[in-house]
Amino acid sequence: MRPDKGSNLLRKGRRSLPNQSYQITTDTANREKILQNPGASGVVLNSLLWFENRGAIMLDAAVVMPDHVHFLAALKKTQLPRLMHSFKSYTANKINSALERRGPVWQRHYHDHAIRKEEDLNEVILYVLNNPVRAGLVEDFHGYPFWHCRWEF
Repeated sequence: MRPDKGSNLLRKGRRSLPNQSYQITTDTANREKILQNPGASGVVLNSLLWFENRGAIMLDAAVVMPDHVHFLAALKKTQLPRLMHSFKSYTANKINSALERRGPVWQRHYHDHAIRKEEDLNEVILYVLNNPVRAGLVEDFHGYPFWHCRWEF
């Protein structure tokens, strides 16, 4: 029997392994384009960098889209559920305050994909960074204002 979409049964078997790299995607509530506001996008990107500076993660790449965020990070001093809870809680409070709004910023769930050894990390990074290109927002991700990458591409 397949669990219903969004069911807690989908999360059974989710692991949070130290030094494991994960590609993570999380959407805004109702896919509202809250993050098209530069202040809101800045909050999201800066919070990911804050987690890295504190040693919780090693952030390889991130892109903040108008209604979702993609990032690739290796877990260091945290577990994935704790990271996502802290990230969503902090950014929601900051964004709601900055935009003088109320209500949820993020959907409850998120999608994570553990990067397998045989996967090409460069391909995953380029997939994350080229999200604004695929969405038709820019012709080259370098022209998009809300991205981060540990390496030059």
